[in-house]
Amino acid sequence: MRPDTRIGAALVALLVLLAGCVGAGSPTPLAQSTAETTEQTADSTPSISVSGAATVEAAPDLAVVRVAVEREADTADRARGDVATAVEEMREALRDAGVPDANVTTESFGVFPQYQYDDGERTLDGYRAVHSFRIEVSPDRAGEIVDVAVGNGADRVAGVAFTLSEEKRAELRQEALTLAVENARTDAETMAAAAGVSVGPVQSLSTSNSVGPVSPVEFARGDAAESRTVLEPGDVSVTASVSVVYGIDAEQ
Repeated sequence: MRPDTRIGAALVALLVLLAGCVGAGSPTPLAQSTAETTEQTADSTPSISVSGAATVEAAPDLAVVRVAVEREADTADRARGDVATAVEEMREALRDAGVPDANVTTESFGVFPQYQYDDGERTLDGYRAVHSFRIEVSPDRAGEIVDVAVGNGADRVAGVAFTLSEEKRAELRQEALTLAVENARTDAETMAAAAGVSVGPVQSLSTSNSVGPVSPVEFARGDAAESRTVLEPGDVSVTASVSVVYGIDAEQ
């Protein structure tokens, strides 16, 4: 046999021997992973997963009135100045009505060029300045404050929203959460009883909550002679939901 032929045969024999060792060795990592997963699944703790929700309603304790002062002039500076004068008049009237300055805050301000279009050509037609405000008052004064603002410089009422203060919202959220957990526990006990087992300790607990839409505003007619704005809000709702996983006790 030629020398190179003997060397080739030896290499083939060595490769076959190595392949046999690998095949006879320990399982592959994939096989190990599958075995571990199966074992973990078999040893998993039985549990009951439930969810509960609750909604609490209450009268709003905060009204947010949004108004805007708008003025137009031939120059940007004049439009800005006219708005500033009207804003000060409105603020002074609100102070006289007992609204603290801290409750009257700016939401937006801008000065915008106005244009006319004639046969596709655009020409400058002055400027418009807009200063928008957020006014926070008690719900029973919302209509009155609308009248004060509009009667003393405000040109536009963007809306009135009845909602909850942070303190009231936190109070109602705690109440809704308590009820939601109680509802979840009731469902878990019902399911466990039907299955012939008992509810065990809590394994996990999570929550989410939301405030319902702001109270819709209903307009009621006031005294025709006074032409007052009368607003009648409805209730505001706070909803909380929970997800609970309970362990299972085999003996009921």
